[in-house]
Amino acid sequence: MLPLCHDDERSALLQFKESRISGDFYAWKFDCRPTMASWKPEEGNVDCCSWDGVHCNENTGHVIKLDLSHSCLFGSINSSSSLFKLVHLEWLNLALNDFNSSEIPPEIINLSRLSYLNLSGTSLSGQIPSEILKLSNLMSLDFSLNDVPGGRLELQKLSFINLVEKLSNLKTLDLSDVSIQSTIPHN
Repeated sequence: MLPLCHDDERSALLQFKESRISGDFYAWKFDCRPTMASWKPEEGNVDCCSWDGVHCNENTGHVIKLDLSHSCLFGSINSSSSLFKLVHLEWLNLALNDFNSSEIPPEIINLSRLSYLNLSGTSLSGQIPSEILKLSNLMSLDFSLNDVPGGRLELQKLSFINLVEKLSNLKTLDLSDVSIQSTIPHN
């Protein structure tokens, strides 16, 4: 029998759900699928490992993959987001949601096990935090399509060269529409 998800991780997922505005309006407007609508522990569905978009390690029960791409999510992500409590995450896809021109919080460093991170088309803006450089397991990183009214993602303080040197495991990097204020090496 597979282990149930951990109480603290289930709680973090439910807090993240409560902090988002999602629903039928966004499903209609953006042609998306409200994945988190199925997260209803009050109806006896307490094992978050069985929830849509959530995948757990079959031995430990820790949440290791979260796929909420195109899930009708709206609202800012800030440093107190419960998402950053999911420290066992290896794979995170939040693509094609609307995070309301918020910046990527430096608490992204808490997700140090990530090998895959997709934040494309999420209406993020501002400086890409230098904490991204500490995510040394990253093999795939996608910040594309974040050129939104009122801002875009920027790569200034964190130079492109640092990004490529520090994240030596990267196999895929997409910075389309990111404002890069740094020299891009020929190689």
